[in-house]
Amino acid sequence: MPQFINTKETLVTEAIDAMLRTAGGRLARLDGYPHIKVVMRTDWDRSRVALISGGGSGHEPSHAGFVGQGMLTAAVCGEVFASPSVDAVLAAILAVTGKAGCLLIVKNYTGDRLNFGLAAERARAQGLRVSMVIVDDDIALPDLPQPRGVAGTLFVHKIAGALAEQGADLDAVTQAAERVIRGVVSIGMSLDTCTIPGNPKEARIKPGKAELGLGIHGEAGIEQVDFSTARAAMEMVVDRLAPRMGPGPHVALLNNLGGATPLEMGVLAEELLTSRIGGQVRWLVGPAPMMTSLDMQGFSVSLLPAGRAEEAAMAAPVAPWAWPGCLPVGGVEVVALPDGLAPIRPIPSPDDEMRALIERCCTILIEAEGPLNALDAKSGDGDTGSTLATAARALIGALDRLPLADQTQLYRAIGLELSQTMGGSSGVLLAIFFAAAGDASASGQDMIGALRAGLDRIMQVGGARPGDRTMIDALAPALDALGDGLAAAAGAARQGADATAAITRARAGRASYLAAESLAGHNDPGAEAVARLFEELDRAGAA
Repeated sequence: MPQFINTKETLVTEAIDAMLRTAGGRLARLDGYPHIKVVMRTDWDRSRVALISGGGSGHEPSHAGFVGQGMLTAAVCGEVFASPSVDAVLAAILAVTGKAGCLLIVKNYTGDRLNFGLAAERARAQGLRVSMVIVDDDIALPDLPQPRGVAGTLFVHKIAGALAEQGADLDAVTQAAERVIRGVVSIGMSLDTCTIPGNPKEARIKPGKAELGLGIHGEAGIEQVDFSTARAAMEMVVDRLAPRMGPGPHVALLNNLGGATPLEMGVLAEELLTSRIGGQVRWLVGPAPMMTSLDMQGFSVSLLPAGRAEEAAMAAPVAPWAWPGCLPVGGVEVVALPDGLAPIRPIPSPDDEMRALIERCCTILIEAEGPLNALDAKSGDGDTGSTLATAARALIGALDRLPLADQTQLYRAIGLELSQTMGGSSGVLLAIFFAAAGDASASGQDMIGALRAGLDRIMQVGGARPGDRTMIDALAPALDALGDGLAAAAGAARQGADATAAITRARAGRASYLAAESLAGHNDPGAEAVARLFEELDRAGAA
């Protein structure tokens, strides 16, 4: 897949330099490109213990994004998913280590262990005090003798960094790091593999599946599992984490592996905090991209038991821009709607025939969700079907409280429901449509007259007319023909909807922003929804 890069060879160095240009002088790099890629603090006091971490690139913002006051002193960056060299690690050690010594924080991968380990030996031979800890927080493969180091490494950066910033000695900082490593557990899940720059994407994860326990370099997970919802995905992750949790409060770190949207991560955070372990999660880091795997469509959860010392260290202020903060978890505060906006509930009244008609209309729109989204994706943002289906589901749920036997009040009640449950401009327009229909009905108009009044109102407010490539192109002819029966209305709606495929210049709606080639040959999705509605109603009536 295309990527915004120049060359694989300059990808990492260009990204590092871009970060340094906006660091305000607080960060610098050693002069050693391309083989030595070390980002370091410029304000470092060598009388304190230095913290150095690093590894392959492709995990941004790790590791360079966590260099700064309260966290790392320096980060050693390798090429994408490749350990940095011994010389690069040694250069970092020599650049920032004073008499207080330094701690190397290494994730449990063979290349990192060997290169950081040999660099530590060489630094010690030069008289420097160097400790090294190995992070092995991944619990995906419980029988693996050498568990991988993943996003739980960030807890080590934060807690050890806080102590180093406060002036603790090397032994105390090392011991704190080792306590974190013993306590932290992590596991990840993804819907797709990552795309390594310059290489074809591996299609390993089948449609409808997710991979549980995969590594941050795209390594295969412990198993592929059925994927249905964010809730089910989080439940599987929690099932693996829960047996490894100790008693007492925990801090959770919810990490975006690179390709999940903020909306998805918000849903996953809610599922984590309301899961069966949610009561033990007192603090949350994220959700945010912290230790990513390029563009992987996944997430990971790390848990750390937290006493007062850990809580204080996690809450200590830091300078690195990539740290999202560690925030206490609380309830959802709800404030009542202002006066005048609280929904006015009509008096419900039963009418079996009207109820069946509304249910049928809603079912038609729900069943058309996928095809309408696919059609909208050709000339819009692919959500017309979902928008209409969401409103239809909400309307079905409101049937018991609707005045089904009072047509005037029913129009108004439907308009109110749609204004509250249907998003976008279409929700507003349909709310206006039914409100105007209710006013016309109150003035003595029959059903067709009321619906025409609603149409006139939305054309007035929305500015669209027949021929502008909107739902009106199907709705207007359908209402004009409705007096001759449903079959005539369905035929007129279909003819109007199909005619929109030849309209290559929309004058209203989101399609008005699109070029002619994006519109040609595709029906307007709103008009198509109207046509399908009348056709299915006619088919049901004829059956």
